[in-house]
Amino acid sequence: MTQTLEKPRAKDKSDSSDADFPLIFERSKPGRRGVVPPQAQLARDLDPAQMFGSENLRSSAPKLPEVSELDLVRHYTGLAHCQFSVDANFYPLGSCTMKYNPKVHEAVAPWFANVHPYQAPETAQGALELLHTLASSLATITGMDAVTLQPAAGAHGEFTGILMIRKYFEAKGELEQRRIVLCPDAAHGTNPATAAMAGFTVREIPGNSVGEVDFEALEAAISPEVAAIMLTNPNTLGIFETRILEIAEKAHAHGVQLYYDGANLNAIVGRARPGDMGFDVIHLNLHKTFTVPHGGGGPGTGPVGVKAHLEPFLPTPIIGRSEEGTYTLESERPHSIGRVRSFYGNFGNLVRAYAYIRSLGLEGLKNVSSMAVLNANYLRVKLEQQGFKTAYPRINMHEFVATPPDSLRTLDFAKALLDYGMHPMTVYFPLVVEGAMMSEPTETESLETLDRYAEVMGEILARARENKDWLEHAPYNTPVRRLDEVTAAKKPVLTYKKMLSS
Repeated sequence: MTQTLEKPRAKDKSDSSDADFPLIFERSKPGRRGVVPPQAQLARDLDPAQMFGSENLRSSAPKLPEVSELDLVRHYTGLAHCQFSVDANFYPLGSCTMKYNPKVHEAVAPWFANVHPYQAPETAQGALELLHTLASSLATITGMDAVTLQPAAGAHGEFTGILMIRKYFEAKGELEQRRIVLCPDAAHGTNPATAAMAGFTVREIPGNSVGEVDFEALEAAISPEVAAIMLTNPNTLGIFETRILEIAEKAHAHGVQLYYDGANLNAIVGRARPGDMGFDVIHLNLHKTFTVPHGGGGPGTGPVGVKAHLEPFLPTPIIGRSEEGTYTLESERPHSIGRVRSFYGNFGNLVRAYAYIRSLGLEGLKNVSSMAVLNANYLRVKLEQQGFKTAYPRINMHEFVATPPDSLRTLDFAKALLDYGMHPMTVYFPLVVEGAMMSEPTETESLETLDRYAEVMGEILARARENKDWLEHAPYNTPVRRLDEVTAAKKPVLTYKKMLSS
C-alpha cells in the first residue's frame, strides 16, 4: 500500500483554524429534519404508551441536533477526514500490529449474520464447523492441544489463561502454596494487572544488557511458591528470548506454568510455535495477527490455547464433534472455570480470522512473519542512518525501540509526525528505555512507505536541530493543536455545555 504524502504547510502558532469544523449541535437549526417518518402509519400501527408504558415516555423532546440529511452526511464525512486510519495512513505503533485488513475478510463476516446464538446446534452446523476448524487451526499454529475462542480481547484472554492456571493448582491442592507470578520488567502492563486480578502476587524480573530477560535473576526467583511466568516472545523490545528452552525447563522442573502473551505472534506465526518452546498457555490477539479490525473500541478477540494437562479447565461450552461428524456444544465439564463470555465469543471477528488463515495457508503465514521481521529491521537501519539511536543495537524481530538524539523529546516527534500524515509510533513504552520510540511497520507496508517514514523522521530531526521551538509546538496542520494534557486528563470536558445550558 503506497502512500503519497505532502510536506506539511507551515502555520503560524496563533492560527485559529482548529475551530473551523463546527460541531453537529452548531450546525443545528430549529425545524430542520433529515428523515420524516410516515406519521399516519405510525399512529395506526404503533402505540408507544402501550409498547413501553406511559411512565417510560418522555415529557419533552430530547435535545438532539436538528439538521438535514446532507448536513449530517457532511458532518460525519468531515469527522472521518479528521481521523487517522490504517486505510489512509501509516501506523507504526509498536506491539499493536496495526496492519491493513483485506476487505475480502470483511465481506465474508456478514455471511453468518442470520445465525442466532440461541438456535439449536443442529441448525447451525456450518457456524459450529467454522469455529471448530478455527480452534483446531489455531492449536496447530501455536503448538497447543486445545483452544477456546470465547475471550473478547487479549487482556480478557490473559485473564482466562491465568484463571485456568489457578484452577489447575487448586485441583492439585497447591493453590495456597502457589501465590507468585513472575513478569519481566518490560512486560505489557496487562500481564501484572491480570495476575493481580486473579489473586496472585506479582514479582518483577529485570532484563539484561542485550534486551532479554535476565536468566540468572529469573532462575533465582523460580521456586515452589511460583505459579506462573508470563512472557512475550519476541518480547516487548522486539527481541527473541534466545534462552526460552532453558527457561521452560527450569520452570517445569518446579511445576511452574509458562504463560505466553501472544501480542507479538505476528513476528513468528507460521515459523515458530510457542507450544514447542515449552509454553503451557497462550492467548492470541486475533485483532493483531489475524486480520480482525483493531482499535476504535470495537470488539477484539482473544482465544486461549492450552496444553493437554490444562484442557479440563477450559471455559464452557466446548465445541465438540461426534463420531457421526455432528458438531455439538458441550457444557458438562466439572473442572471448567465456567463461561467467560456470552455465547461463544465475538463471532464475526472469528469468521474474519478463519478467512485469513484459510486464504493464506501455511506458506502465506510464513510470509507474513518473514516480511514483518524484514520490514522492521530495514526500518531500524534506516532510522539509525538518519541519526536515531537503537536501544538494543542487534537484529530485532517485528518491532524495535529507538530513542531521539540531542536530548530531544520523544513526544515532540510523535506530534510532528501528524503533520506529515503519519500516525505516531508508540511512545515511552516499554518503560525500561528512557524516551522509547517503539515502531512496528508490519508486513503490509510497502518499501516506499518505509522509506518515506524514515525520510520524514530525518527531516523532523534536521528541522529540530535548526529550530527546537518549531518541534516543541508541532503539530500545526491538524484539526486540533496541542492540548494541555494534564488538564485534559484531570478535567475532561465530555459534554456539549452550550447545548445542555440552553
